[in-house]
Amino acid sequence: MRSNRAKVRAGVSMAATLPMIAGALALGIPTAHAADGPARDALKGTRPTWATAKADKGATSNDAPVKARVYLAGRDAAGLSAYAKAVSDPNSPLYGKFLSAKKAQARFGATKAQVAAVKSWLRSAGLTVTEVTSHYVTVSGDVAAAEKAFGTQLHNFAKGSKTYRAPAKTASAPAGLQGAVLTVTGLDNAPHKAHHKDQLPPPDAVFRNSGPFSSYYGSKTASTLPDAYGQKVPYAIKGYTGKQLRAAYGAGTYTGKNVRIAITDAYASPTIAFDAGKYATKNGDAAWKTGQLHQALPKNYTKTEECGAAGWYGEETLDVEAVHAVAPAADVTYVGAASCYDDDLLDSLSKIVDGHLADIVSNSWGDIEANQTPDLLAAYDQVFQLGAVQGIGFYFSSGDNGDEVANTGVKQVDTPANSSWVTAVGGTSLAVGKGDKYQWETGWGTEKATLSADGKSWTGFPGAYTSGAGGGTSKTVPQPYYQKNIVPKALATANNAAGNRVVPDIAAIADPNTGFLVGQTQTFPDGTEQYSEYRIGGTSLAAPVIAAVQALAQEARGGKALGFANPAIYAKYGKKGVFHDVTDNPTGSGLAVARIDFLNGFDAADGLATSVRSLGKDSSLSAVKGYDDVTGVGSPANGYVQSYRRH
Repeated sequence: MRSNRAKVRAGVSMAATLPMIAGALALGIPTAHAADGPARDALKGTRPTWATAKADKGATSNDAPVKARVYLAGRDAAGLSAYAKAVSDPNSPLYGKFLSAKKAQARFGATKAQVAAVKSWLRSAGLTVTEVTSHYVTVSGDVAAAEKAFGTQLHNFAKGSKTYRAPAKTASAPAGLQGAVLTVTGLDNAPHKAHHKDQLPPPDAVFRNSGPFSSYYGSKTASTLPDAYGQKVPYAIKGYTGKQLRAAYGAGTYTGKNVRIAITDAYASPTIAFDAGKYATKNGDAAWKTGQLHQALPKNYTKTEECGAAGWYGEETLDVEAVHAVAPAADVTYVGAASCYDDDLLDSLSKIVDGHLADIVSNSWGDIEANQTPDLLAAYDQVFQLGAVQGIGFYFSSGDNGDEVANTGVKQVDTPANSSWVTAVGGTSLAVGKGDKYQWETGWGTEKATLSADGKSWTGFPGAYTSGAGGGTSKTVPQPYYQKNIVPKALATANNAAGNRVVPDIAAIADPNTGFLVGQTQTFPDGTEQYSEYRIGGTSLAAPVIAAVQALAQEARGGKALGFANPAIYAKYGKKGVFHDVTDNPTGSGLAVARIDFLNGFDAADGLATSVRSLGKDSSLSAVKGYDDVTGVGSPANGYVQSYRRH
């Protein structure tokens, strides 16, 4: 893994103020009638929190262009939320009674009359309808038309050192539409940045790890380097492979046969089939069968420079290879987005739901909660709920910057992992010993100290915080019912006496120092493109590993879809042998590994850097006995997959 490199995905436009309320996705809530006009329904959350009176720089030019998406609430938004909960709850009589994609759309989707009414309203304001889907209506026009349509003025606001357009007050829709509008996005034009949850090297420049390595945890001791925590430490793992991860997480004889997994990212690696095939052959995984790996791609790609398109190739490669390594018989569909913007990523998620392309969806991307706007949160949750009623579960990386203080200066969680309708996957440091025997895990959190000039000590040991699993308490999302009486009250009420959503739900290997070996075609210094392997980590690894473990669990359950998994995961909490209860200090003494890196990322020509990386040091977050905000309920133990067996 390239140390601490996060690639940018622009898009999760989310600066949140609106709490998510189960069953209240139709945000068309009547407001007081204006004395001089027809009644309007407020579209809550459409005015970003940064659009304050103090930051207001005046009205935007009337003829400035606007492109917006008007999301449709459907015919029964409250019913959708209620049904999604019922079919996901093991204690409900409707548990597992999923609907087909066609029936879900017929029961909860927008009617033709609703779509026609929304189009008519938008056109009457002077906007041009450019696209209509079962989920939204896209429009373009100028500021004057947008202001007329959405009942708000658009002003320029200072945001940091820049100025951006945003609604001066909450947007609204005519009450005559009777709640047909879920929300509108695109009225503000601030750039929305987010990241792969990883530290991936760009595939257009080769990256290699220097040795020496351990082949399993502790196999090679750094005997010539200084002690850490009073003892010699092992060298970092070369990179675990599928055989070791399957053993660690209790795969047994299950392979994910007849289970479909989807992976979403932006763009698409042009060498994915070759890379995945070669990696499996070289590292002891089952060979890919003809037709086992599919890609569902858009017609055109956009914003390739802004989004760093090349950086997404490695993300896709990691996700595909990790899923196949743990669930080698599962059918895998990669669904690439046209860009790293929310609209395009939402389209990818909707494509999976509308076509029911898979039962399990792995997602290794997101943004910080402070950048989350409730309009997009509502749009995402609608997709997650439509998936839940069909038996589709979504798994999101919890982030790679711990409590985010070092990264943003503010303690916060990541999104969409903060949604109460997805499974947030945290991260661990994993020790797999000789004979593929599970030894222990810590919460993933790294402190790094470099070797002193005389080679006799570690400078400033244990060193500075570099990275760790994302987690903590949401400031905006209420506590979901399945976390009550399991998540410690101190965590749940950290930001709100009534209790909020705490992240993550479950965890798996993420520490790049105990990471996964991945194989990818990269460009070498001589200009040639060659297949090469390197070790990588991040919760970008944890998410596909958990998705693959869920495929094994679905197979154990006789092929019956697990759907939205959180209620079942929390229902298993505390049962013997189901989860590894991960703590930061599993051996009773400090833990660390030694690592040597090429300064140029490729070879020793420019020298080497030697460091010691401490384990279990995740910012202000701590992995403790019981549920915690680094690893959730823990990682899957030998009894996890078996617990889904139908007796």
